[in-house]
Amino acid sequence: MRFSARLAAATAAHGPLCVGIDPHPGLLDAWGLPRDAAGLERFALTCVEAFGGRVALVKPQAAFFESHGSKGVAVLERVVADLRDSGTLVLVDAKRGDIGSTMAAYAAAYLSDGSPLAGDAVTLSPYLGFGSLDPALEAARASGRGVFVLALTSNPEGSSVQRATGADGRSVAQSVVDQAARRNAGAEPFGDVGLVVGATVGDHGLDLSHLHGPVLAPGFGAQGATVADLRAVFGRELRGVLPTSSRDVLRHGPDVAALRAAARAAGDSLDV
Repeated sequence: MRFSARLAAATAAHGPLCVGIDPHPGLLDAWGLPRDAAGLERFALTCVEAFGGRVALVKPQAAFFESHGSKGVAVLERVVADLRDSGTLVLVDAKRGDIGSTMAAYAAAYLSDGSPLAGDAVTLSPYLGFGSLDPALEAARASGRGVFVLALTSNPEGSSVQRATGADGRSVAQSVVDQAARRNAGAEPFGDVGLVVGATVGDHGLDLSHLHGPVLAPGFGAQGATVADLRAVFGRELRGVLPTSSRDVLRHGPDVAALRAAARAAGDSLDV
């Protein structure tokens, strides 16, 4: 089953909320855990217990695992495996982007059957040219996985590149949208090439109407975006939008029941 079909089934069952697993040092401290691989493992597996089978999509942030070296990467591999065993879709937030054989190697790691780091989808950066992502797009298509390509992010540094306009008058971000839309054309129920558009970007000027794919919207909750902000950015229906909450949910740990309640409350707030 292609990623788009699995995602449609998951959001129908659990709603559109994506919950992040971001084990940064401050959260390890807040949970009373050591800033080492053992603390990372306890944090991550508590999140798996709390969210597995209860939300549509879980997004482990790869950098926080990689910072612990090989032991951290091993924890990420277990998180991916355990979430998938629970029937929960996994989006590995790795933001990979490179050219040629290097991009092909990233694709093999995050999008190919048999790799312990391959979840259901991965985030990609298109800023070496959208065409540089072709090895990843091909690997995703071959294995039935998805990708989420950075288009317009909420960090202030991104604006100088993403909102810049080319000779045709389109912004760089709009060019990313248009190229993703071309890859999704004709797919049912929608395509497997999603975008990342920050929930706090405000008046973005993007035309997303032809994307025919999902949009990951980080920034919901602790970063300040409300349901009203989501509707202002994406329209009232929010169809195909996956609001992402990390710290706003994770601050309720390490109690599993409290984490589940926080995720449920965040998800319920979207059903208004």
